[in-house]
Amino acid sequence: MEFIEQNLIWVGLAFASGGMLLWQMMSGAGINNLSANEATLLINRQDALVVDVRETAEWSGGHIPNARHIALGHLAKHLSEIEKYKDKPIIVVCASGNRSRSACRVLAKAGFQKVYNLSGGMHAWTEAGLPVTRK
Repeated sequence: MEFIEQNLIWVGLAFASGGMLLWQMMSGAGINNLSANEATLLINRQDALVVDVRETAEWSGGHIPNARHIALGHLAKHLSEIEKYKDKPIIVVCASGNRSRSACRVLAKAGFQKVYNLSGGMHAWTEAGLPVTRK
């Protein structure tokens, strides 16, 4: 007890960092994250489907070539559109990687086997200098 009183700041810091690690682990549990470069390899080598879950205005501003647009709020209703990809790799993308993480959970619950979250989303994609289209 005396140790804790004398080192209160360090003990508090240890609890805070442990809590942050636990939160990070729980929020991304079971989700496979990919970098932009890893995603391009999956697209090129395994013909992965890219599903963009951003809103229409964001999609119109630029997206990954050949990506499918299904906004996160409509994903559950439109699963039948991508049903044939249940056993193929699917890369889910949003602006930063947060909404796509939620979409990955929806897809995994629906039985999609190979679901990947693009870490950093479109921000990471464009920072890597990868192609973007408005078509």
